[in-house]
Amino acid sequence: MDPNAAAWLVLALGLLAANLPFFTERLFLVIGLADAKSLAWRLLEWAVYCTLATAAARLVEARIGQLHPQGWAFYAVLACLYLTFAFPGFVWRHLRKRHPG
Repeated sequence: MDPNAAAWLVLALGLLAANLPFFTERLFLVIGLADAKSLAWRLLEWAVYCTLATAAARLVEARIGQLHPQGWAFYAVLACLYLTFAFPGFVWRHLRKRHPG
């Protein structure tokens, strides 16, 4: 795989993983709930999806070259990046003004 294409794939996967919990009412895309999902469920889903996206990124990195060891600072920045990526979904779900229909 081309490293440039791999980088774009990982960024797109991260953006999707960060926003997915805010655009669906199903828990982990499978379980239908009787009530709307709470923010706590959305944050749990967000953490799980971002962990899966990070694992997929590590697999892509291993496939195109050598894995580089990462310290705590890398994961702190990665969490901040995922929070930034999740901003559009959070705004759409929790902050946008709903007009009565």
